[in-house]
Amino acid sequence: MPSAKVLESKQARVAELSELFKNSVSVVLVDYRGITVEQDTKLRKELREADVKYFVEKNTMLKRAFNANGITDFDDVLNGTTAIAVSATDQTAPARILGEFAEKSENFKLKAGSVEGEYFDETKILALSKIPSKDVLLAQLVGSLQGPIQKLAALLQAVVDKDQAPEETA
Repeated sequence: MPSAKVLESKQARVAELSELFKNSVSVVLVDYRGITVEQDTKLRKELREADVKYFVEKNTMLKRAFNANGITDFDDVLNGTTAIAVSATDQTAPARILGEFAEKSENFKLKAGSVEGEYFDETKILALSKIPSKDVLLAQLVGSLQGPIQKLAALLQAVVDKDQAPEETA
């Protein structure tokens, strides 16, 4: 039986994790077994630049924090080595960055995740990881709208130019 001080610190950590999950839009769990320190450092840097929190936590602590929020979907995948990536702002960043890393590393595996409270198994998280970032999607949208708008502007300018052209006398 743990001492009262240890139990209290564990309960505080579970409460902290529970609050973190409650305020997040995206959560991804991974099995990080077999990656090198150099790979881990590079991965953490990339996640930090995308404003994604990434850390290793005991499975029992994660399970209790998820359960405190009424989430039991992750219970089956909370085994072995588990790291977690959490984003409060970007729905796809954790999955995209971790999915790209998992493709390059044979030991690193996506376990499961959640976006806006919806559970995603390994297959769905992998599919989510293929979606471009929000900025890329917006740039693609602007690019696709730009062509028709330029054509419309050119057409309107041609009409204006025609109306302002002096009439030729015959």
